[in-house]
Amino acid sequence: MPLLSARGLRKSVGSGRAARLLLDGADLELEAGEIVAILGRSGSGKSTLLNVLGGIDDADGGAIEVGGRRVDRMGERELTRYRRDQVGFVFQLFHLIPELTAHQNVLLPAQMAGAGNGTAQHAHELLERFGVAGVAEQLPHTLSGGEQQRVAIARALVNDAPLILADEPTGNLDPEAAATVLAALSDVGAAGRSVLLVTHEREATAIADRVVRLEDARLKPG
Repeated sequence: MPLLSARGLRKSVGSGRAARLLLDGADLELEAGEIVAILGRSGSGKSTLLNVLGGIDDADGGAIEVGGRRVDRMGERELTRYRRDQVGFVFQLFHLIPELTAHQNVLLPAQMAGAGNGTAQHAHELLERFGVAGVAEQLPHTLSGGEQQRVAIARALVNDAPLILADEPTGNLDPEAAATVLAALSDVGAAGRSVLLVTHEREATAIADRVVRLEDARLKPG
């Protein structure tokens, strides 16, 4: 059974004459340990797809099943637990909490899940791996865009969630930092967790087991 199965997803934005269909019967399966890269032009709906799969946005139609559970039928309390326990998000715009230090931001998902004593050390190890341990006690507004992105990726990985949804994770990074991030995501797949990677960079697709394109509101082989 796939870790993630999505069937017939529909999603539109706007209303009236301004309405635009971003997903129109989109289908996707993601096996445990598989890394799938999604390509598509800007504005094609790639980020919207991740938000729908992650339970941030509701689909207008279709079915989403993760780990044998129907995400599209969950109430808000169940969705909160799903986002906390099952999904690690890497947002294109970081979404770091401005009042928390880099280290505290990384720890946040684990603390919400009632993490054990070893989690603070795990968070520090992730910050070290991504070369931002030196800014661990700084607030997000003092960090560069690349540093904020690496902190956000560490946050997505700290909880060992089975599903990682990564929206342009290397978009704000120099080549060396991007290579470090891609290596980490590759390790996530090797450890049996699944990664859905939205990118416009062909270099990032090198770690993927499979590439698909979001085109004409549907997912097609890349």
